[in-house]
Amino acid sequence: METDAFVGTLDREGGLLASAAEAAGVDAEVPTCPEWRGRDLLRHTGMVHRWATAFVAEGHTAYHPDAGLPDLDGAELVAWFRQGHRLLVDTLAAAPPDVACWSFLPAPSPLAFWARRQAHETTVHRLDAESARGGEPTAITPDFAADGIDELLRGFHARSRSRVRSAEPRVLRVRATDTDDAVWTVRLSQEPPAAERGGSGDADCELAGPAGQLYLALWNRMLFPAVSGDASLAALWREKSAITWS
Repeated sequence: METDAFVGTLDREGGLLASAAEAAGVDAEVPTCPEWRGRDLLRHTGMVHRWATAFVAEGHTAYHPDAGLPDLDGAELVAWFRQGHRLLVDTLAAAPPDVACWSFLPAPSPLAFWARRQAHETTVHRLDAESARGGEPTAITPDFAADGIDELLRGFHARSRSRVRSAEPRVLRVRATDTDDAVWTVRLSQEPPAAERGGSGDADCELAGPAGQLYLALWNRMLFPAVSGDASLAALWREKSAITWS
């Protein structure tokens, strides 16, 4: 996907998130994040949006801390979220392609990184907001979901911070059944997971299903659609793969 497509997705997903959170109410429980209520979701995602905006708008070339969570609630909190989301979208849309700033995953450019990361950040949390509201969640396109799986497997979990480790070498396969060439082989060991595109060779366990469902399952928002082989590796993923802010 191109950067402008990620920015367009971010724009749409943030609007859906705000509308769902507003409909649910800030006190609503968030089933996909059991420790959160709607206000926690809005405060966290709004903080992340402003944090990301600062890197692009202010050109920070090293890590810069976030500004913390706001002491807002109710309608004021929803309005604050919408304002920060709009500022992020507008900042990314107006930024020059060669803008120099800090980023933390491999990408063609810092701008490409931030547009992609915030599109996925907001999509996952939009699903959280819709789970609090209830009803049918908005669909995620297979191509976008496959990109999110790739970011998670080959970006986040390639870092030393990943806790998905195995005492003995094991191979986990992830296969999207509705998208061409959306297969990953993840080699587990005592080191960070090593993921590559493609499905050659044997695997100890395979996680398969539509890309949108796999995407959310890998982010621990739903159960895996289908597990074959050694189910303990699916359990390992669910237990150890959470991405935390701090």
